[in-house]
Amino acid sequence: MLLRVLGTAAGGGIPQWNCACPSCTGARAHPARRRRHASLAVQAADDRWYVVNATPDIGDQIEDCPPLLPRPGTRQTPVAGIILTDAELDHTLGIARLREADAFEVLATAAVRDALRTRLRLRATLAPYAEVRWRDLPHASPIALGPEPWPEPGRPTARPAEGPAAASTGKPLVEVSAIPVSGKRPRYAATDGGQGPGAGGPRAVPDETAEPVGADPGHEGAGWSVALRITDRASGATALYAPAVAAWSAALADAAASADCLIVDGTFWDDEEPIRTGIGPRTATGMGHLPIVGPGGTAERLAALRARCLYTHLNNTNPLVDPDAAEHRRLAEWGIEVAADGMVIEL
Repeated sequence: MLLRVLGTAAGGGIPQWNCACPSCTGARAHPARRRRHASLAVQAADDRWYVVNATPDIGDQIEDCPPLLPRPGTRQTPVAGIILTDAELDHTLGIARLREADAFEVLATAAVRDALRTRLRLRATLAPYAEVRWRDLPHASPIALGPEPWPEPGRPTARPAEGPAAASTGKPLVEVSAIPVSGKRPRYAATDGGQGPGAGGPRAVPDETAEPVGADPGHEGAGWSVALRITDRASGATALYAPAVAAWSAALADAAASADCLIVDGTFWDDEEPIRTGIGPRTATGMGHLPIVGPGGTAERLAALRARCLYTHLNNTNPLVDPDAAEHRRLAEWGIEVAADGMVIEL
């Protein structure tokens, strides 16, 4: 299994365009500290890749990753599609950047798919530009990321594949399944007037759909936010990618115990960080992210695992953004790493 880390920052990236905090200022002064929005590329066949989460940086992320660059010819891209862990804008705005493609897949849970197609109206917006094949991301049985075309949910057949979906003739290398980790909705899909976790104030949102009532950030139902279990079909090696974790559920714990590599939510160092740094009135857990250290922190859980463990999705308030911070040495004592943009992971 071959994974390439395309980005490791939380919403806004590092530096964030409207922020002059020490981390963002440091990243402007030292470009090596810059981090793009959290994303991952997964090799699905010899010449077929999927990108986990379509961030606002997706164009630059593809350009900086040689295996994702187009092949000689007219628009012969190895990027076959997108796998979404949630419906947040930081993970979905890049879908529109792919409009030049003839066709591509988007794998997502039903809740995420419906939010994008009805609230953001991506289906209607992209229809004149490209064929977007929406594919279900299941919680139970894993699905292969194979070269064959897949029908859109609710349709018995699909048109013959063109472009990237037809380019690959190799057998699928990996399979993927979803593990629910949070019921937190993005603000634009909230049914409480924008007052969901992390909301900055009242924003009336017309109730355009019959979506279920928003869940508490610690609730794992509804499929609003998931971790991905990615398995090599030949060797059985498994990676777990979870850029947003609101609760360490039994299902997540079971998947973590059997994984060979974990890339996990490292948004905040401790629970009080958002309040202490002045970015909001809620704690890390109140915003739908387990902290790294302290009560309920993930570092203690990761340190007890046999797998290689790395943190991603770092907020600009997280001290780990500074490569010289003492917190790096503390993580190293636990055998835990911080993922870096451009990192290659082979399992």
